[in-house]
Amino acid sequence: MVAAGALLGVPGTARAASTAPVPQSTPSAVHALPLAGAVPSSRQLSLQVWLKPDLAKAAAFADAVSAPGSGEFHHYLSPDAYTARFGPSAARARAVAAWLSTQGLTGVRVGPGRDYVSATGPVSKVQSAFRVRINRYRTEDANGRPTEIQSNDRDVSVPSSLAPDVLAVTGLSGARPAVTRTASAPEPGRSPAAVKAPTCSRYWAEHTQAFHPAYQGLTKASLPVCGYSAGQIRAAYGATWTDTGKGQTVALTEDETPTAMFQTLQDYAKNNHLPAPKPAQFREIRTGSTCGTTPHGAAQSPAVNDEAEMDSEALYAMAPGADQLMVIGGGCDEDQALLDAALAVLTGDGKHPSASIESNSWQIPLGDVPEPTVHAIDVRAAAEGVGVYFASGDTPGLTVTDSDPYAVAVGGTSLGIGAANDRVFETGWSDDYGSLDHGKWSDLGISGGGGGTSLVYGQPAYQKGVVPASMSHVRIGKRTAIDRAVPDIAADGDPDTGLLTGYTESESSGKPGPYRTVVNAGTSLACPLIAGLVADAQQGQKSAFGFINPLLYRLAGTRALHDVLPVGPRTPQQDRAAYLPADGSQDSTGVDVFDSQERAYTEQVTAKGYDTMTGVGTPNGAAFLTGLRHAAH
Repeated sequence: MVAAGALLGVPGTARAASTAPVPQSTPSAVHALPLAGAVPSSRQLSLQVWLKPDLAKAAAFADAVSAPGSGEFHHYLSPDAYTARFGPSAARARAVAAWLSTQGLTGVRVGPGRDYVSATGPVSKVQSAFRVRINRYRTEDANGRPTEIQSNDRDVSVPSSLAPDVLAVTGLSGARPAVTRTASAPEPGRSPAAVKAPTCSRYWAEHTQAFHPAYQGLTKASLPVCGYSAGQIRAAYGATWTDTGKGQTVALTEDETPTAMFQTLQDYAKNNHLPAPKPAQFREIRTGSTCGTTPHGAAQSPAVNDEAEMDSEALYAMAPGADQLMVIGGGCDEDQALLDAALAVLTGDGKHPSASIESNSWQIPLGDVPEPTVHAIDVRAAAEGVGVYFASGDTPGLTVTDSDPYAVAVGGTSLGIGAANDRVFETGWSDDYGSLDHGKWSDLGISGGGGGTSLVYGQPAYQKGVVPASMSHVRIGKRTAIDRAVPDIAADGDPDTGLLTGYTESESSGKPGPYRTVVNAGTSLACPLIAGLVADAQQGQKSAFGFINPLLYRLAGTRALHDVLPVGPRTPQQDRAAYLPADGSQDSTGVDVFDSQERAYTEQVTAKGYDTMTGVGTPNGAAFLTGLRHAAH
């Protein structure tokens, strides 16, 4: 390390004896990426040094307050009480703050729950303080296009006297985390009636299409839906008008501010024949720092980013009586911004968290932030009685955010809703896309929701006896471990069976424009759908359900949950795939074959009972609401 430091000119190498590295503080992908150059030394960074709470004791308390039958069941702590009991001491936080100040960093501030100390400074001072170089690295975005990310080149180092107090350091990168959304419908707002030949259906299998030659044994498939209405998705999951989430507050964490969100929500409610939202039902706040300039090469926002709108509307469709708190994280490092937004809900006003349910429709890939950072946030949430829901992601495998044992990981399904608003079929979202060009099919691979088995966390008590050995046992070196499986529960996430959502265009003048619609999906659709149904179940209860996994796994195999099963040869062809007509551009005709299981590649399956595509299953209407309530008593 000293030789490498000397070669790269890392500041402070002579002080190696007085410093200690912070493990896992370099994104793992950086080591395999080609170097594109150094980040300008004058660029300003806003960073956070995360402090270590007493995680072992905090986790034991979180287990107790979440477990039915425990003497501490649902006796949650306030944010201030959590900090006083398990958080780092004020003296330890002040010591870290003082060190950052001596390094020439400014705006040094201890976070409201002493979870971190934040500071700002130019790259030159940050490099000197943490003994790293901050570089640009070449990579590809989610669409395979060349881009660049910003990151430190090695694990950060801190004074040895402070190292026992430091959990992680964030804010040194400028990479955008993968937001778990998939938008289809290339022409937002276009009425299906305007197209001569149908390209989508109002309900599942309204239109089918025969094709030749066969693809994976299929010669017929249904056209994808034009986007389910709120009424259709409510009926499929059995949402009632008795339980609407009234009296509950659900937080939605976002990384961008939507245009005229409350007006958009009003338009969505009107278009979907839902009760009009009241002004008091929606509140929007910002947390974190501002980002004055976009890091060179960082992923740019799409022309239409309607992620926040989808979250709000999906939640409203399921829980039109609930209050919504939209928390928008700020800053140039979007991992840090989103973690800040999630944490802001938990620190609340000190006496109470800001919501009892938190829906997070985003993912942070493994290795991008240390697992203990997310773990510390999730344990605090459970101890305070806040249910933290994370999308399992729109790529096979695990993420930092979904694999934590104190997160409720929400997977995705392919959902067919029929003409009578009935659930025609539901299976794990794992589509094998075939493209037809000049009479020949090309298999372009699988897209679907995340899941799998952790290599970091052991199997939590609530999964014992429910998750089969085939999905909980993993090989780590020469030993076999029994570990945490993901996801826990699921809902609709396939773009072929997505939700018709709305957004308000932003005019060039900055003023709100017209309301448009687009089909949206992904596990970021599934996540707020589940959060809304939990809010419905929580309505009228004496205390919040908090971390529901110990309750959820008690319901496995009961009427409360719909067991999502694999597609089989007896499944009608029209329910086994979606036919994707060419849209008039250079795109070819395609077919998405549902529930395509390639475990060697995805590590996931759909199976009877628990599976790594959909967890214990999907909500089964009133039986789900009643089941959660009974399990909580």
